[in-house]
Amino acid sequence: MYLDFVVSILMGFALVALAMPFAIPELHKLKFGQEVRDDGPKAHLKKQGTPTMGGLVFVLAIVIVSLVYVRRYPKILPVMLLTVGFGIVGFIDDFLKVVKHQSEGFNPKQKFLCQLVFCVIFALYLYLSPAYDHRMQVPFTEIYLDLGWFYVPALLFIVLGTDNGANFTDGLDGLASSVTAVIALFLGFVSLYFGKADAQLAPISGAVFGALMGFLMFNCYPAKVFMGDTGSLALGGFVAAAAFEMGIPLFIPIFALIYLVEVLIVYFLLPVIHIFMMIKLLDFLSDREYLSKFAELIEVVVSWLLKTLLACVVGFNVIQGMLSPAIDTVKRSALTRGAEAIPGVGDAIGGVTEVVLGTAVLVKNGIGIVGMVLCLALCIAPIA
Repeated sequence: MYLDFVVSILMGFALVALAMPFAIPELHKLKFGQEVRDDGPKAHLKKQGTPTMGGLVFVLAIVIVSLVYVRRYPKILPVMLLTVGFGIVGFIDDFLKVVKHQSEGFNPKQKFLCQLVFCVIFALYLYLSPAYDHRMQVPFTEIYLDLGWFYVPALLFIVLGTDNGANFTDGLDGLASSVTAVIALFLGFVSLYFGKADAQLAPISGAVFGALMGFLMFNCYPAKVFMGDTGSLALGGFVAAAAFEMGIPLFIPIFALIYLVEVLIVYFLLPVIHIFMMIKLLDFLSDREYLSKFAELIEVVVSWLLKTLLACVVGFNVIQGMLSPAIDTVKRSALTRGAEAIPGVGDAIGGVTEVVLGTAVLVKNGIGIVGMVLCLALCIAPIA
């Protein structure tokens, strides 16, 4: 096993180190260049155009090495599949960024949904397979937690959190790759020395460590290539999947502390800072009566909007009142001719028709005139 661990490291390193010099020019040709937000730090603008999606190279290297050992170490397969699944989500995200030349890429909801699908498949596989222990070891103790059916939602929460933490870590040259390389080496050591997951995850951990060391040759400052979401999401998937198969997901905040810090900053610290700033801003505005002035402005805008809406309604009524006489005249002529054709009662019916239609015309014209007066009054006089 130790020999397989060492060989997998060398294979992962060799594959990436040899492939990357050829991959970087191809990524340049395919225009897979990094898009940098205009509102970000000016120092990051020089990264514009640096090839991204370099993670595709080391993910393929990890898959190749894993396939060499998967028959002898079958527990590699779920970890590899989740790693590849998250890598596919990252690849789609990177591809959308390149095609649309935007830094946002995938819609957050779309990305979350795709990640959730792979997580659910992985969770159900572990939960339903008798080959895996569902208990989680409490750090620094011999206590193991058996969550029962709650194991699945706990896995979803931890895996998605870890994966997004790895994604957030990929911000500086060599940061995500160096941090995850150390984590992969640690996981390989735990699998071998403590026999976690029957010591079957050592080869894939070694492949990840070796591949990332080869990638760091081109990703360290100044970076010649970035891993993109293709690489960072795949790495997060590997770390979380390996931790769950070994029964040590509760150790993730310890050995993947950088991931945790990134998640806390993005999801908790920044929102708290935003809320604090909004409270301070509202307090500042209230002290200087800016809020009352702003409320008055809103009242004026709303009142004039209501006036405009009412004017449109009344104006429609005015138009109807102006067109009604012509329409009623046509109707009256037709009805009168019809009534006069009836022997004996033509005159009586014609007279009644004249009175009824004349009254209707007067009513509609009256509504139109009143509408015009109200419209002018509302548009001139302010609403109290």
